Amino acid sequence: MIRLILAVLFVVIFLIVSLPIQLILLIVGKFNPWAKKTISLAIVSWAFNVVSFISGVKQTVIGEENVPKDKAVLYVGNHRSIFDIVLAYPRVPGPTGFIAKKEILKVPILNIWMIYMDCLFLDRSNIKKGLEMILTAIDKVKNGISIFIYPEGTRNKTDKPLGEFHKGSFKIAQKSGCPIVPVVINHSREILEDHFPFIKSTHVVIEYGKPIVISELSKEDQKSIDNYVKKIMEEIYLKNET
Repeated sequence: MIRLILAVLFVVIFLIVSLPIQLILLIVGKFNPWAKKTISLAIVSWAFNVVSFISGVKQTVIGEENVPKDKAVLYVGNHRSIFDIVLAYPRVPGPTGFIAKKEILKVPILNIWMIYMDCLFLDRSNIKKGLEMILTAIDKVKNGISIFIYPEGTRNKTDKPLGEFHKGSFKIAQKSGCPIVPVVINHSREILEDHFPFIKSTHVVIEYGKPIVISELSKEDQKSIDNYVKKIMEEIYLKNET
């Protein structure tokens, strides 16, 4: 319980203390939008790393050299824990927006950081808004900002390696031509969800698959890109689960 209390306390203090920083970044963004993005990335990555340290998380990272450093990509992750973003975000090499549920917009101060970091918010109840969000994501990728999605749509609470993928998530890569980078995290659920409200020191494995360029695949694989990527991620997950 002490780890959970310390982690929550740190997040609350960080959000409060970061208010003046957000105001400074707002001014910086008017003159240099890219600087605002990179500084926001550095600050939030630091905060996430502190949360991981407080939580006693240890990491083994595999295949990070597979992540292109000179272009925007579509990261495709599996989703089992609220810690998935805490673990994955500090490792992105450049400005990256996560696609999150719209309810997070209601969280004060945190919502501002997420907007600064080019996060997009999905309204599952409104198909039109969902399509508009995909178009915005495509535009961001074309302008050098990577996007991180969880195509399962919600946390996988089953014993299956992965939940069903939403095919529409891959339109970002299909329309922008950017590479897809699979990101598979094992054991993140063991940090909190398996024994809530206790946080336990856990060893997680993060593996980055080789970039997938849709145009280089067969016509059949291009049509079923969701299943193609899911199969690769399942193989990685099962390999690292033992």
